Amino acid sequence: MILTNNLTPDSACRTFFSNDIYFASFSNAILFDGKQVIRPERLVRYENDMSLIIDDTKSAEDKKRRRDIVVKTDVDGVCCLFSIEHQSTIDKNMVIRCGNYEMLEYLKQLKNKKLKRLVPQVMIVFYTEDKKWNTPLELNDYFDIPEELKEYVNDWKIKVVDVKEIDTSKIKDEQTRYFIEAIQEMYKGNYEGLHRRIKMNRDNFIYAAIITGSLDLIRDLPEGDEIDMCEGMERMAEGFRNEGRSEGKLEEKRSTLKEQLEIKLETISNNLELQLTNATLEKLNILTRNIFNITNEEDVLKIIN
Repeated sequence: MILTNNLTPDSACRTFFSNDIYFASFSNAILFDGKQVIRPERLVRYENDMSLIIDDTKSAEDKKRRRDIVVKTDVDGVCCLFSIEHQSTIDKNMVIRCGNYEMLEYLKQLKNKKLKRLVPQVMIVFYTEDKKWNTPLELNDYFDIPEELKEYVNDWKIKVVDVKEIDTSKIKDEQTRYFIEAIQEMYKGNYEGLHRRIKMNRDNFIYAAIITGSLDLIRDLPEGDEIDMCEGMERMAEGFRNEGRSEGKLEEKRSTLKEQLEIKLETISNNLELQLTNATLEKLNILTRNIFNITNEEDVLKIIN
């Protein structure tokens, strides 16, 4: 049984992609149009802790960098590293971060005297927020570069994949496909679009709900390893049909959020309780989607005020 109180969107995503079949199927769909280039049985987990010493003084800061999931495998007989970095919010510095990850890895490889050649890396940034990604995808987008220097300034590009825009027909493994489709449907609210009697892994349904902030959907979820997707979609559809029309449902949402905040913050002030009572449904929905990013009451107030 999953302890959902301990899961964040990042940890839910890491747990899902720790399955080699899911990792390979997703990566093949994104990078190779579904062609089975990456074989799940040939994946090896890769230790990707990297340290960067900022300076050599006594107060030197040891910066830890860890990508979410990194695996080693071979493509046409050449050893390669593939990684998936989950991003639940827009990060304007993402190109710099990804470049840092990769360069630190290459620096680590240089210290390995057994390597005759560096191992190439491919990183997918898996973006799951409901907003559209609107920040740079390559290093040169950060600069104003004189025309005379453009051919000399090195560039660095990243591949950001928006979950809402993924063509799921290219995903060969059905559980990986159902996971992505569940996230898409949760965001669109178009839950009646899946009429086939298909079975989805229960844990994956929960991960999708956590990633989208759809916590109400996993309350009273039937037990078992699988759930009927049509039943799950109907559960979501019914929730959205009633949402905003029933004061009882609104109060239930407030109660759910209060419980989640009490778990995260241990206690909440009378002022915050009052603010939650007066918050609109729209604000409560935004708070639900961002619940795992909350660290203090000020974070909550910024969202609902």
